[in-house]
Amino acid sequence: MSTFLRGTGVALATPFNIDGSIDYQGVTSLVNFCIEGKVEYLVVLGTTAESVTLTKEEKKSLITHIIEVNNKRLPLVIGVGGNNTAAILDEMKEVNVSEFDAILSVVPMYNRPTQEGIYQHYKAINDAAKLPVLLYNVPSRTGTNMTADTTLRLAQLDNIIGIKEAVGDFTQVLKIIKDKPKNFLVISGDDALALPAVAAGGDGVISVVGQGFPESFSEMIRLGLSGETKKAFDILYQLLPVLDYAFEEGNPAGIKHVLKVKGVCDDYVRLPLVKVSQSLSRKIKEYIED
Repeated sequence: MSTFLRGTGVALATPFNIDGSIDYQGVTSLVNFCIEGKVEYLVVLGTTAESVTLTKEEKKSLITHIIEVNNKRLPLVIGVGGNNTAAILDEMKEVNVSEFDAILSVVPMYNRPTQEGIYQHYKAINDAAKLPVLLYNVPSRTGTNMTADTTLRLAQLDNIIGIKEAVGDFTQVLKIIKDKPKNFLVISGDDALALPAVAAGGDGVISVVGQGFPESFSEMIRLGLSGETKKAFDILYQLLPVLDYAFEEGNPAGIKHVLKVKGVCDDYVRLPLVKVSQSLSRKIKEYIED
């Protein structure tokens, strides 16, 4: 089993300057904040990174910077996904993955493939990838749910080591955990359901909110993995309000404002996203102050 992916991974946001350029000082601050908070690994160029608004040159520069700041302190996972299978295969050839430990690839969005189409898409990635592959199912963004049956079918492929599951249907998560191969990782992509998934036999989380509260979030998951569920749920209940606030007006606007209030980086986002409203800003500030 790829044990380095057990526990808490964080899907890093991309800090921006007021002019929309990447704030590399903010990136440095965020990476160090997460590492010092004792998360288990970092995910680069996921959805939370606003990766769909980054140019190829910006992605390369951001990857290089994060690798340098991380300095081999934590394992790194890179997001490589989209709705054009051939383009993803080309991107995997172009990107230097030598410093990464796994690829995270989302179910194709917009063109809404069938389950067989999803399977063939990932099989092509499996056959071409130079690193282990994590599936990523997030129907709220892609418009298509990868069923438990398709996930379990893909779990038989040699290079596919697990799934980041953000289906929002806990029954589907349980079906995967129940019937998965022994070494197949089930990683929650839903912050609020991460601990219940761990308690049911899951392996951890790739979190958004975890980068704003790395110490408490990663400790919660570690306690859950070690069977200390009472202590773990006590932490979850403390985090519940901010789990709502972080997504109330979309991701990553919410978590970026958390990071701003905490002094980690600023909260600028790129259109079509906008900053959180004043009312949500007040709620986030009050929560953190309390």
